[in-house]
Amino acid sequence: MSLLMTENAAAPSHTEALSMKDIALDVIERVIIAGMFSYFVFRLMQSHNGDLIPSLMIFSEATVVVLILFRKPSRTMSRSPLDWFLALGATNAGLLASPVQPVHTGPLELAYAFVICGLFIQLSAKLVLGRSFGVVAANRGVKASGPYRVVRHPMYAGYVVTHIGFLIALPSMYNFVVYASGLAIQIARIMREERILQQDPAYREFAASVRYRLLPGIF
Repeated sequence: MSLLMTENAAAPSHTEALSMKDIALDVIERVIIAGMFSYFVFRLMQSHNGDLIPSLMIFSEATVVVLILFRKPSRTMSRSPLDWFLALGATNAGLLASPVQPVHTGPLELAYAFVICGLFIQLSAKLVLGRSFGVVAANRGVKASGPYRVVRHPMYAGYVVTHIGFLIALPSMYNFVVYASGLAIQIARIMREERILQQDPAYREFAASVRYRLLPGIF
């Protein structure tokens, strides 16, 4: 699963008030994310037998929901249907993953290593973002410290690592298709976001100093 966020954007001006449409879009985004998280937890708990990995995954997504609910609203949230489709598609695709096996079938030590490493990357990125946090592209300020010194989208990278661990522990064609589809949409989302972000001089400077978007040496 994955509640993958918009991680960088140009800083918004706070001199203009939010319009009713801005407020409505902000509320819609929060409701969708909270609803998908609730659905994901419900599905996991139906087959949860006390395993640590599903619990860690729920914890990871819960931090996202909390930050979404308490984040600062933005008057610059994209109104493009394509941006919304890619953002919500990448975010919610991973939430469809399921512990379809009655017990773990993969090597647990390796799975735990990937999940814990991925969670650490995610949480470090989330701490840097703080309340500058969202799913749909919006102006929330360029972040260039912590894990952002390694890749431009470290939180997305953390989810990729976590999903690999989840797939190792609970391998199935269903979960593979879910994560592969989510990653494909996520890459398209990154490319779309960066076309927008490159309009900001601060982001162009950041991108020039951090070469890779998602995985060092690969992409």
